[in-house]
Amino acid sequence: MELDVLEKANPKALKEKLREKVFRLKKERNAYLVAHNYQNFEVQEVADILGDSLALSKAAIGTGAAVIVFCGVDFMAESAKILNPEKTVILPVREADCPMALMATADRLREKKKEFPDAAVVCYVNSSAEVKAESDIACTSSNAVQIVKSLPHRQILFVPDKNLGHYVRRFCPEKEIILWSGFCTTHIRVTAEDVLRTKAKYPGAPFIAHPECPPDVIDLADHVCSTSGFSPYIAKSRADTFIIGTEMGMIFKLKKDHPTKRFIVPTEQFVCQTMKMTTLGWVAHALEVLEHRIEIPEGIRQRAEKTLRRMMDVSKDHPNAVIASY
Repeated sequence: MELDVLEKANPKALKEKLREKVFRLKKERNAYLVAHNYQNFEVQEVADILGDSLALSKAAIGTGAAVIVFCGVDFMAESAKILNPEKTVILPVREADCPMALMATADRLREKKKEFPDAAVVCYVNSSAEVKAESDIACTSSNAVQIVKSLPHRQILFVPDKNLGHYVRRFCPEKEIILWSGFCTTHIRVTAEDVLRTKAKYPGAPFIAHPECPPDVIDLADHVCSTSGFSPYIAKSRADTFIIGTEMGMIFKLKKDHPTKRFIVPTEQFVCQTMKMTTLGWVAHALEVLEHRIEIPEGIRQRAEKTLRRMMDVSKDHPNAVIASY
């Protein structure tokens, strides 16, 4: 039976057939399938590892796999290639990009650096390989404050997320942090009114916010952390209900980690459309034909790798340590 006919006749049977195909092809291709926490649930279910972007790129180091299938968005697959140049890195959907990463280009960054010649350029990992290559050091949402504090420079050009940059400012008053105008098109959708309304409906429920949220939303948070910080915070809390201030895909992992807890999102707009482009069918197709392959000019890759490695050295993370990035 053809797959499109099977889908109409029995969607569950199609899903199981695709799952079987993915598991078979992973073995045949010697592939390691990584999925971001914001991916569709069906994709998370077949992944070898779940996490946030840079953690997944680092976790692929030393696996012995010849192929890395990165179920996420383009800059994440690029980071995997930067750190694993000898491996074939596949992004299942070519159009799965990050709108925030597209808000900064290497050309614009070079022009901005001329305006602030004494500033150190700190780029959020949510940026292209070309932007990383033009930066002094990278950061993640969990180590951004640590990275900025580690630099001797007073001026910091922070690219591209203005909201994460605002958050870092709260802890680095000694620095002049020059903000780029970029932002996450998903996290920007939540408003303080959304959070206040949800808090009123669920009194006593802690609100956990991602630092990509707007500053007035951050002001209302009981805890602010990267995606990798949500589960540990929940594990230590006595609360049974939590308001989750990040993309809805995170709920899948949280329910797996804490099956007795209840999770509420303050807005139905917490959906990253490009993350959701990757389906089980596209994963199976990517494994079958090994596309779309990530290729980065070696000169750019080497410079971008230095930017990432400097961050890793400052953070003193083991190559396979899970750190936050998205």
